[in-house]
Amino acid sequence: MTIKTKLALIMTAFTVTLLSINIILSYLTTQDNLRRDSEANMLLTAKQIALAVEQSRSVYEYVKNMIDLKTSRNFVDETLRMTSPERITQESLRANRHLLEISGLQPGSSGQKPSLLFGTYNYRKDPNVGDMARDALLKGTNLLHETEINGRKVLESYIPIQRHYQEAYVIRIISSYQPISSVIYKHMVSQVSVSIVLLVIVIIASNILAGQLIRPIQDMLGRVGRLSSGDFDARIRMNRKDELGQLAGQIDTMADSLGHYMTVLKEKSEENRLMKEHLESIINQTADAIHVIDLEGRVLRVNSAFEELFGWTSEEIVGTQPDFIPPILLSEGERWSKETRRGKPFVLTETVRLRKDGSEVHVSISESPIYDEHGRIMAYISITRDMTEHNKMEELLRRSEKLTTVGQLAAGVAHEIRNPLTTLRGFLQMQQRTKSINQMHTDIMLSELDRINLIVSEFLILAKPQAVQFEVRDVRFTLGDVISLLDSEAHLHNIEFQPHFSSSPVLVHCEENQLKQVFINILKNAMEAMPAGGTIRLQLAEESGAAIIRVTDEGEGISKERLEKLGEPFYTNKEKGTGLGLMVTQRIIEGHRGSMRIESELGKGTCVTIILPSTEARSDTDEDGKQSLA
Repeated sequence: MTIKTKLALIMTAFTVTLLSINIILSYLTTQDNLRRDSEANMLLTAKQIALAVEQSRSVYEYVKNMIDLKTSRNFVDETLRMTSPERITQESLRANRHLLEISGLQPGSSGQKPSLLFGTYNYRKDPNVGDMARDALLKGTNLLHETEINGRKVLESYIPIQRHYQEAYVIRIISSYQPISSVIYKHMVSQVSVSIVLLVIVIIASNILAGQLIRPIQDMLGRVGRLSSGDFDARIRMNRKDELGQLAGQIDTMADSLGHYMTVLKEKSEENRLMKEHLESIINQTADAIHVIDLEGRVLRVNSAFEELFGWTSEEIVGTQPDFIPPILLSEGERWSKETRRGKPFVLTETVRLRKDGSEVHVSISESPIYDEHGRIMAYISITRDMTEHNKMEELLRRSEKLTTVGQLAAGVAHEIRNPLTTLRGFLQMQQRTKSINQMHTDIMLSELDRINLIVSEFLILAKPQAVQFEVRDVRFTLGDVISLLDSEAHLHNIEFQPHFSSSPVLVHCEENQLKQVFINILKNAMEAMPAGGTIRLQLAEESGAAIIRVTDEGEGISKERLEKLGEPFYTNKEKGTGLGLMVTQRIIEGHRGSMRIESELGKGTCVTIILPSTEARSDTDEDGKQSLA
């Protein structure tokens, strides 16, 4: 529907409303006036009848006193007949054809029918007539109302007549409603005719006026249509000072701004297109498998490397929730989901995933959340790298390192054992020549044999895999036991232990005896580094899901050159050391999936930091709670 039609309809509806109100008010006013006129006429008629009754009574008394009734009875009757209410009533009915009935009523008590004094009582409406007559007398006012009697709509009027010398009575007049209806009908026909003519004039005028009003709007609409189609050079030239002129000016300003912004948007769109193509090329050409999932875990898109690695095509995988995780690693998946839902990137250095055919593939995974413009997580992107070739290379490197280590160990063992063997051989040769046993030589030989036994024992600890029972232990108690064990020896060397342990339990999954061996080795090294005595501080706390143990001494410190060689077999600066203790310590810590860091500076002491995964973060023990240190 056009604005022109709407304006015309609004003006027409407004006019129709006004004309309808005028017709209704005119109807009510005319009806009220006609009823008042009818009431006045009936009141006048009633007063004339009442006056006639009074005059008739006066004439009767006068004639009665002046004339002998016996001799002039006929004259008196004729006189009374001429002035009686009956005659006046009949004359009134003949004079006004709209009057239907006139009755003189004497109301009785409540519940009784009124008595007819004069006139007729053909238009009956019992028992309402008696009640209405009594109400008129009691109130002393005229009662007029519309009603229907004998199937005919009439006006019924009760007029009370008060007399001084006789009881009051009521004149009831029934008048036809037809004159009022006729006059109202003619008046309403006239009003409706005039209203129709006015309505037609208003409709024509409203259409003309609406056309004049919307002509500038139609012009602006055409120009705006050109703007919407991309023609930003279109302008609305309108020399008006009213609101339409201001609107045209604002539209021209908007067209200038849109033209500028459209140019900028085209440039940005081209940049975005090039960037999208660039990113698409990077994602599709990268060697790592990439897939994007929504918050419900459904795959949104994958790259070609993903299809090659897992065997699913893009059409097969998009929109589904594939189960990459083996059943044995479901707990890993739950921990992974918790981290990413909190908005933290999650990295799995190496794990196992399933291909489409059910085979396993060793991969490393990195997953990060993707945010929308409001900072809410809308999806997750996962980058998966096939670790098969990498693991093969690492295995080759490990084998090479093992061979190198074996060579170093063999060389070290040969060197370390050759010296005491040389001593043994020399003393045995001397005793063979002298054919006597020298007790001093025997003691030296036993000492050298003990040294060979120590070297072999520590070497066996390194070389022989041991199956151990892992249990959950509170590191505070384990380290406390070690402190108690070494406390007496520390006091002999004027050394004091200062423990600073966490107030809450620090639980790790470990083999307690091996862990005690680690702490004993570290503390003995610290004690041996302080020949003049001092303080050894031990700190134990849980940070970020890991148990952190720090042992800080006040010893001589270690130079950078020596610090780099620590852990190598048979490297030691102790007179009777083998260099295997720190190597055993590192091996035990690695078997517990932990790490050790040594920080030192000459003259300022040494700090050894051991990091072990807590029970909440550890999930790599085997089914029987055992783990092999190979």
